[in-house]
Amino acid sequence: MTESSEIPGFYKLSPAERMKVVQKLTGITDEEAKTLGNTGGLPPEVADRMIENVVGGMTIPLGIAVNFLINGKDYLIPMALEEPSVVAAASNAAKMARVKGGFRVTNTGPIMIGQIQVVSPSDPDGAKLQLLNRKEAILAKANEQDPLLVSLGGGAKDLNVKVVSSIKGPMVIAELIVNTGDAMGANAVNTMAEAVAPMIEQLAKGRVLLRIISNLADRRLVRASAVFDKDAIGGEDVVEGIVYAYAFAKADPYRCATHNKGVMNGVV
Repeated sequence: MTESSEIPGFYKLSPAERMKVVQKLTGITDEEAKTLGNTGGLPPEVADRMIENVVGGMTIPLGIAVNFLINGKDYLIPMALEEPSVVAAASNAAKMARVKGGFRVTNTGPIMIGQIQVVSPSDPDGAKLQLLNRKEAILAKANEQDPLLVSLGGGAKDLNVKVVSSIKGPMVIAELIVNTGDAMGANAVNTMAEAVAPMIEQLAKGRVLLRIISNLADRRLVRASAVFDKDAIGGEDVVEGIVYAYAFAKADPYRCATHNKGVMNGVV
């Protein structure tokens, strides 16, 4: 590409118009543009509302992992990915797990945290007390933003406040504890954090900067476990080999990265 990638107003164009611009700048053929522009079962106008500067879509295979027995109930697990062997491996592992009753799963509930950062507070500890004294009012303001979520049993449930030391001096961090229900929750939590920011700023007598969800979801945990019969997985030698593979990963970061990537195939 020899021309500038600075394209004023590109975001205002339709997906088809953007593709014409891309063709002109990059020299891709009409056939290549048609391939890139295929959004599969997702209408282009819908894709264009989901992210910015849409020109097309990419379709990946959807497979079904079988044999899963979870908390005593059978499930078919849809898996959308492009890597071979993952669906087969998951299905095989689930088949072996069934011998001892399948998978047992627990969760802590869908709790996410929205953080409101107050900088330059005149009295950090006093600000913390002020915010905690007005906790109910702050939670009520947050819950006004999503009455549907509240009606379904979710919403802002608690407020934590902490004073942290930083290279820029002390900061007061107010944390909304939000039950997001079945949603990932970023939009709901961020909207609540934005809504309560002016109240928090006034009470804390500082300046609010960040008001955003935390992606450290340590209150939204799922735990899964299974017991495998050694004969179902190949006998004592296979068990010993698995332990040796774990020991290798624990001792060596290069193996550890690949080991953990394989674990994440199962987690995701």
